Amino acid sequence: MAGRRARVVLDAMGGDHGPDATVPGALAAYREHGVPVVLVGRAAEIRRSLRRFGAADEVEVRHADEVVPMAERGGHTASRRRSSLMVGCELARREGLAFVSAGSSGAVVAAAVRTLGRREGVRRPALAVAIPTTSGSTVLVDAGGTADPTAEMLAQFATLGAAYARDVLGVRDPAVGLLSIGSEPGKGNRLVRDAARLLPDMPIRFHGNVEGHDVLAGTVDVVVTDGFTGNVVLKNIEGCVRTVRALALRTGTSDPGVLEKVARLYAAETHGGAALLGLTGTVVVAHGASDAAAIARACVVACDLAAGEAPTPVDGRRATGSTT
Repeated sequence: MAGRRARVVLDAMGGDHGPDATVPGALAAYREHGVPVVLVGRAAEIRRSLRRFGAADEVEVRHADEVVPMAERGGHTASRRRSSLMVGCELARREGLAFVSAGSSGAVVAAAVRTLGRREGVRRPALAVAIPTTSGSTVLVDAGGTADPTAEMLAQFATLGAAYARDVLGVRDPAVGLLSIGSEPGKGNRLVRDAARLLPDMPIRFHGNVEGHDVLAGTVDVVVTDGFTGNVVLKNIEGCVRTVRALALRTGTSDPGVLEKVARLYAAETHGGAALLGLTGTVVVAHGASDAAAIARACVVACDLAAGEAPTPVDGRRATGSTT
């Protein structure tokens, strides 16, 4: 086991698999990376899972009665004061710990805003994911937190994403692009056009509009979009990588070992989830379908971010962008 690190609070009931994924994920985070995890949820279910995996006192358990359904949106979350999501966020706030959940993105955002609160001046937090590119990574923001933002919110997402790329990933002067249907000025829907008028006046290096293919090309360090589009882009990339891998293996046109390495770069167990930017605390939202490996990775990422560090590299590759 690696050296002991700061504790992380994990919503044990969140995600498609609940304790079947969160319990072994928490154990892997502790045993393999030295990250102590506090599991929050229905204590009896959690302890049954711990016994099944041969663990007794390796992780701390805090009880919470309710479970927030995966289909629930953020509006009702705050009323579920006894849910694992709300109890976990409150514990993280009270003890200054990072929080991780694979639950509904909207519900996690609502709970985190209600308990941890926004940083001064932030209107709405945003989910950021560092997507691997040939030159390093591109930060995609918003990756699913706010489906219908205003142009002003998009402009603020740009500043949050630029700060994340600079202060956490080590990009010296991050270039920021606005996702649109064309790189020419004036292209896009009304939201994009309105945001494009605001971004040149923001304290960032605004590149201008970028297109979908620019995300993986590393054209800019930060790509800004609304949460609906960002989530579609992220899942489309994940699906494309899996499809290309399957087709290449079927036709025998590529080295299986190389394909496995490429596929792993884009897998949930590698990136671990999205950082929720703009809060007074550290929150990582893991993929709803996360397995144990992905949950463990999310806990490690949350621990690193809480310490003000770039996420620990996987396979020797650190998720940083260019420094141009």
